[in-house]
Amino acid sequence: MDSYAAVRALGLALVLILSPAHARAQETPRPAERAPRAAEDLLICIVSAGSRLVSVGARGHILYSDDRGATWTQADVPVSSLLTSVTFVDERRGWAVGHDAVILQTTDGGQTWRLQQFDPKRSPLLDVLFLDAERGYAVGAYGQMLATEDGGAHWNEVTNDLTEEGVHFNALGRLGDGSLLLVGEQGMLAISDDGGRQWTRLASPYDSSLFTFQAIGERGALIAGLRGNVFVSTDVRSGEWQRVQTDSVQSVFGTSAAGDVIWLAGLNQSLLAVMPNLQVRSPDLRRLPAKIDDDQGLKPRREQEGASYADVLALSEGVLITVGDAGVKRWSVGR
Repeated sequence: MDSYAAVRALGLALVLILSPAHARAQETPRPAERAPRAAEDLLICIVSAGSRLVSVGARGHILYSDDRGATWTQADVPVSSLLTSVTFVDERRGWAVGHDAVILQTTDGGQTWRLQQFDPKRSPLLDVLFLDAERGYAVGAYGQMLATEDGGAHWNEVTNDLTEEGVHFNALGRLGDGSLLLVGEQGMLAISDDGGRQWTRLASPYDSSLFTFQAIGERGALIAGLRGNVFVSTDVRSGEWQRVQTDSVQSVFGTSAAGDVIWLAGLNQSLLAVMPNLQVRSPDLRRLPAKIDDDQGLKPRREQEGASYADVLALSEGVLITVGDAGVKRWSVGR
């Protein structure tokens, strides 16, 4: 079994002890099979592409929804590799990455996907970010970093002081001022002020794995990782961080902002709200229906106890979408 067999952040893969089928290496790409239970299977990342929602996960599954997550359609995907992250620059153009160093591109909002890279000899890719329709980066295990200047037609390996450390890069994204932030294993925290060409290591408040972050203001961020460790800084370059008291030891893998509230999603159905004063609340949630449009009349699976969330997306009007090892779930947040 590939030791990184489940989700976006490698730690979740190890903790969940998922089936080898989720991440078995392939010598040649095989198209993802149609699956009437795809919305109940492992999903790892969820993003918005305009008004559409797109989620990626196990066996090359990519799902999209045009009704705020109530109904999902399975996309046509040329690989069945575990997919770990997806990003869009507008409502039509996007990229997804995953195991077998897969990189996929869509130009129709996630309905169909074209293979840009497939290399089973490479380590998994864990996140992808495009600055515009041409310039993008994919990062992953063991310090892997790839860059493109032509929309992914060609990807080149990046070598620098960060990549030579050989630690896992778990999440890459933008701060409010446009700079890029990278977080990962062993407290990896680095910033680029020139679009990813040069990177500076930042002082980190934590020396174990960081899995995700949420930008705050122009220069700040909330970062989160193993065992419920969450920190906030108004300026990540300052090296000054404040611990957020989550009163939880559940690792955090996904974050999403709704106004001035930041949602944290993680192990064992952990779903917390960080308020502007850094107080943490357990929300009052009501489950809303969510299913795949081609479910062939199958009854939903029995609810998994202790199912974990890999990512969360906050929508308007108090609706949350979570994805994880039990698929996609839709929630109404009580006031």
